Amino acid sequence: MPPLPYIVRRTFVSLPRRGKQALAMTADACLLLASFHVALWLRFELFFFNRYYLWLSLLACIGGVAALAVLGLYRYVLRYMNERVMLSIAGGIAVSVMMVTAASLFFRIPLGLSRGVLAIYGLLALAGLLGARVLARRMLFPGAYHASDARVPVVIYGAGGAGSQLAAALRAGPHYNPVALLDDDPAKHKLVVAGLRVRPPSDLPALIDKYDVRQLLIAIPSASRTRIRGIVESAEIYRLRIRLVPSFKEFVDQSGGLRLRDIQVEDLLGRDPVEPIPQLLDRCVRDRSVLVSGAGGSIGSELCRQIMALNPRRLVLFEISEPALYAIEHELRLAQPDSAVELVAVLGSVRDQAHCLARLREFGVETIYHAAAYKHVPIVERNVIEGLQTNAFGTLALAAAAVQAGVQDFVLISTDKAVRPANVMGASKRLAELILQAHALRHPGTRFSMVRFGNVLGSSGSVVPLFHKQIQSGGPVTLTHPDITRYFMTIPEAAQLVLQAGAMGESGSVFVLDMGEPVRIRDLAERMIRMYGLTVRDRGRPNGDIEIRITGLRPGEKLYEELLIDAEAVATAHPRIMRAREHSLPYAELLECLQVLQEAMSQLDTKGIISALSRLVPEYSPSPS
Repeated sequence: MPPLPYIVRRTFVSLPRRGKQALAMTADACLLLASFHVALWLRFELFFFNRYYLWLSLLACIGGVAALAVLGLYRYVLRYMNERVMLSIAGGIAVSVMMVTAASLFFRIPLGLSRGVLAIYGLLALAGLLGARVLARRMLFPGAYHASDARVPVVIYGAGGAGSQLAAALRAGPHYNPVALLDDDPAKHKLVVAGLRVRPPSDLPALIDKYDVRQLLIAIPSASRTRIRGIVESAEIYRLRIRLVPSFKEFVDQSGGLRLRDIQVEDLLGRDPVEPIPQLLDRCVRDRSVLVSGAGGSIGSELCRQIMALNPRRLVLFEISEPALYAIEHELRLAQPDSAVELVAVLGSVRDQAHCLARLREFGVETIYHAAAYKHVPIVERNVIEGLQTNAFGTLALAAAAVQAGVQDFVLISTDKAVRPANVMGASKRLAELILQAHALRHPGTRFSMVRFGNVLGSSGSVVPLFHKQIQSGGPVTLTHPDITRYFMTIPEAAQLVLQAGAMGESGSVFVLDMGEPVRIRDLAERMIRMYGLTVRDRGRPNGDIEIRITGLRPGEKLYEELLIDAEAVATAHPRIMRAREHSLPYAELLECLQVLQEAMSQLDTKGIISALSRLVPEYSPSPS
């Protein structure tokens, strides 16, 4: 049988809110009544039970409880009691004393009422009501009592369930001292939630000055990215560290600590998702044998996660890197230990056509998502032959193997850098598109499609993690050009759109994902600096914290990226997927040009390589060496 204190705690905590308030009012009434009669005994050393003192004691009791209710004492939650509770109790007792005094004078009580009795009554009542609450709090909530002198003052944005739960968790811990709740809803602004008064967001500057607030915690798990972006934009000028509470289940760990994370730029640049079209998600995946090349990469691994949830018959993870292959296979098996999907991990290179063909036949692959590629512009610019061998000729080898093995659908993950490329990486990806477009005309048995999009947040080589590291190390934040812009999309959104785009259109289609508005990278860097509660250091602000240093454009780097070559696209069934109208090369002409390119590569003839690549991709404008 559980111990008695545990049973009492559970019984009290399970009471409805009105039940707890009624119990508190009854207890206070008894304490006030007892305090009045004890005061009489202490003053006169005997109890007076004549009708005058009996009526006065009842008046003190009822009037005191009524005053306490008006002052809001019973709106406070015992677990989160603070100094305002003491003020409410003192005010209620003062009203009770004044009511008794007024009644004694008005009704001219025959025996009179000593001022000593009133003073003793007030002190006893104050000690009794406060002491009872402190004792009850220690007994019912032993973990809620904490000294907060050394804790960091924080403001919580969001007075809903997550905000109140967060305030409770913070009060029970040694690290943070919540001083106020902010909320956009005017109906909440006069409420007291978790012992904190709810204030409008416009009060944030005053709270910072009064409490030396250092952090703003956003506790609105259901908020859209647009709303979070608005909150951050309104608060970042105050040099606060802005942190996000993803969900209640995630922010409290097993030891009672907190798993708050800093607000990430992904929360600001990402968009609210559009509901996927189930038929498009299922078409090329459900009950099929699916292969993902480059399965351990940023996009490839996310494709694998989403494909697993769509119940393919088999998922083949094709990857050249052993550590990356191990990591994604281990993750998928751990995430879905009881899945009926057959998971196969295959080491190999897309450049090895014989190996690819053997694996495609062995596992009866029906759909290929080709994400394997070298994508870092400066690295490919310095390693032209390797970049072309993997990105272009690797695609050629895998496509040829797919045709021979009777694969039904082949989807290439392309890039916005393939549009009017200024670097070898972009040109190699445009060449990969041309290879598949030519195969689509030559081999109608396999449906080839390409999906083109821009930067994904959090991928290897993304500017976002680089900026994070530079800011955390004290700067400088390096920027290649002050006016450079890029499109951004979250990895999960990109993967979901790839799965849907690959299921629509005829063979040879080039699909373009709606990336939203381009982002000026300098603005992104400045915002990330402010999100850490720091300031930018430049000529106008010499005392700032972090310098932004311009290093100059790298070889092959463009100021801005495009998604269309011919600036024309056709709408599809999905609002964020468009179909581009792009030119293609006849199969015979393509093979002839590829042979010239391959010969130049075999002879390590850089000029010949660039010349052949320019013939294949007329839009290619190589940077001057």
